[in-house]
Amino acid sequence: MISQARMLQILERGSKGDRKSRVVDRFLGSLIILNVAAICLESVNTIGDTYHQAFFIFEMFSVIIFGTEYLLRIWASGANETCGYASPFGRRLNYIFSFTGLIDLIAILPSILPLIMGQVDLRWLRALRLIRLFKISHYSSALEDLISAIRSEIGSFGAASYLFLIALFMSSAMMYIVEHKAQPDEFSSIPQTMWWSLITLTTVGYGDVSPITPIGQVIGAITALMGVCVVALLTGIVASAFSNQMSQRKAIIEAEIATALSDGVLSEDELVKIEKLRREFHLSEQHVNALIKILREQEHLMHD
Repeated sequence: MISQARMLQILERGSKGDRKSRVVDRFLGSLIILNVAAICLESVNTIGDTYHQAFFIFEMFSVIIFGTEYLLRIWASGANETCGYASPFGRRLNYIFSFTGLIDLIAILPSILPLIMGQVDLRWLRALRLIRLFKISHYSSALEDLISAIRSEIGSFGAASYLFLIALFMSSAMMYIVEHKAQPDEFSSIPQTMWWSLITLTTVGYGDVSPITPIGQVIGAITALMGVCVVALLTGIVASAFSNQMSQRKAIIEAEIATALSDGVLSEDELVKIEKLRREFHLSEQHVNALIKILREQEHLMHD
């Protein structure tokens, strides 16, 4: 029988040498992508009506797989020693209420809700089923890295967001005052004018609403310039945080490898610790192996 620890390894992002884990990763990842494609195709009336039975069978198959995966993750999370809880019960609760745990639950809810609540709007069910795409976060660290990068620069990001909100409210209020008489339908209130301000500040510019008075056009031009500056500032903060985070991770694992190689040999415990850091920082095995090789050569040169 498979132990909790081994099941956790299989269900988590697989390493290069773990064939079973990589097969499970690829199978579940492919199933998630196929689910998203099926949801999109099912929304086309002609396709949805013609292949209704096939879509239903595929949905039931997916729910069985995702439901089994969810239950196995709850069971296996009892062996997760990295979550900060000592008891298996606490570890399981930590997974259930984590972001990925809630996503895993929502992935199977669309097929359970009709049994509990009766008739449910199909559009809402399709929207819920699309959340299955977030299950990819089990196998890709992109979303997790983005959130972590924003957290690391939360002060700067918050300041830039504050500037954006000031620009949004000020431009909305000024445009409402200037354009309300000329276009009472398009600029009927400050909240409605915020649509124009948001589209202008983000430099999208749909063109469905635009100022016609000279002063309004000047305000529109200033708003567009402010949008370019503020959006560029937000983008730069996130990009810088992302880059700094990756540099810090590489520096930490490089320091750990250098410490481990100080005696010229990597013990089994040291390799396990390095592998744990590699998984935690979502670095590739090739990158870590290259670091070990470079630092080992540097260590030899220093001794020579």
